[in-house]
Amino acid sequence: MTIIDITKLAALFLTLNLLVFLIYFLDKKAARNGGWRISERTLLTLALIGGSLGAVAAQQLLRHKTRKEPFRSILAAILILHGALAAVLAFAPQWSLRLLQDF
Repeated sequence: MTIIDITKLAALFLTLNLLVFLIYFLDKKAARNGGWRISERTLLTLALIGGSLGAVAAQQLLRHKTRKEPFRSILAAILILHGALAAVLAFAPQWSLRLLQDF
């Protein structure tokens, strides 16, 4: 894996998390204004596909869905899952290379 590949993956990750943050922002705005809302299932799915850091940042900074259960617990579980996956990929490079080649 080259530095260009790593840069592309980092840019993709950052973009995805910024997009998830924006979607949470739009949902918070709709909640305040009584507008059309984004389903919790969609918000959690966006977190699961890689936007967990953006989701947690939005949740904390925007104070959005901080008391809503089980949403809060599921989002925390997704964040832990992503952290564990990142740790495995970081500490077991032979697995990460195999996964990236299959991807």
